[in-house]
Amino acid sequence: MIRIGLTGGIGAGKSTVAATFSECGGIVVDGDVIAREVVKPGTEGLAQLVETFGDDILAPDGALNRPALAAKAFVDDEQRTKLNQIVHPLVGERRQEIIDAVSEDAVVVEDIPLLVETGMAPTFPLVVVVTADEDTRVERLIKRGMDEADARARIKAQAPEEQRRAIADVLLDNSGSQGELVEKARDLWYNRVLPLAHNIRTRQRVQYDYKLVPYDATWLEQAQRIIKRIQTACGAKVLRVDHIGSTAVPGMDGKDVIDIQVTVQSLDIADELVDPLTNVGYPRVEGITTDTPHAGDPVVWSKRFHAAADPGRPANVHVRVDGWPNQQSALLFPEWLKAVPEARDEYVAVKRDATASRDYVQAKERWLSDAYHRAWEWANVTGWRP
Repeated sequence: MIRIGLTGGIGAGKSTVAATFSECGGIVVDGDVIAREVVKPGTEGLAQLVETFGDDILAPDGALNRPALAAKAFVDDEQRTKLNQIVHPLVGERRQEIIDAVSEDAVVVEDIPLLVETGMAPTFPLVVVVTADEDTRVERLIKRGMDEADARARIKAQAPEEQRRAIADVLLDNSGSQGELVEKARDLWYNRVLPLAHNIRTRQRVQYDYKLVPYDATWLEQAQRIIKRIQTACGAKVLRVDHIGSTAVPGMDGKDVIDIQVTVQSLDIADELVDPLTNVGYPRVEGITTDTPHAGDPVVWSKRFHAAADPGRPANVHVRVDGWPNQQSALLFPEWLKAVPEARDEYVAVKRDATASRDYVQAKERWLSDAYHRAWEWANVTGWRP
């Protein structure tokens, strides 16, 4: 079973995307539906709400009067926190019950309105965020029967848009028509979600070319999403997770492939990370077990290597042992290139020449062998340490 996260602010159009994914074959677990289910009459959730906010939040028939609850729960952060502390755990328990019941080959879409607030985004190999500007969202909410003041209060009570963008692997803009959003969602499902699910299930990596592209300022934030995903999946088994390689050097052209280094105590622990890394979208590449040794014993240049299953975000994940020369030099190299522009320009030129070569890796390695010693000379002069 593969899980992806779906979220968006109230009025953004998340429900349309969820419905489209469902039509395409996804199993949608709707957080809003579950949130209503756990506070039905006779439930523990409704009893806790009444105890906290008073029995005047009930309708005459004993059901929850949602506008009455909203009038009390959305007045300030303290009251909203009380509401969330009651509802979120109950929703989480019910969501897990539903997920545990689906088939192993399913693609589960977890529709979570408060994905930012719950901190669950790094648990998914892909997070889709539906977005629209505030005025458009307010207009839609008014058409649903909500007054403008209430609509803006609801929007303000949720995470700001920039926080949603920060967790988004895919940002679906819903400033146009509903039909346009449906087409975007269908394209995403068939060209990214399903290939990702297939690759995770079969433990296959995404293939990419070695074309150099101009520096992309979003590489840093994309790397941070990968880092958080890996840290969440692997927990205390990893000592540190770092953005390395060319994409970690601001202003430097490179392949559009994010390189991440995971530092562990031993290769035995690296071998324990196969399933956790695969589950969040980074299956192991069995044929790669070492870096090219540039000094010392070749054994301490060993590593484990994983690569992205997501066709929309190629990435390499190098799992290396703490203190080994390949682990230390991977941390050193971006810092050296940042500090020595001449070396950075030289490396870009080498990579451009290497892209025309029939063997990109070998053409680049010839330069890297000398650069390894130059970088450590710089480290010794400046006092840099990993």
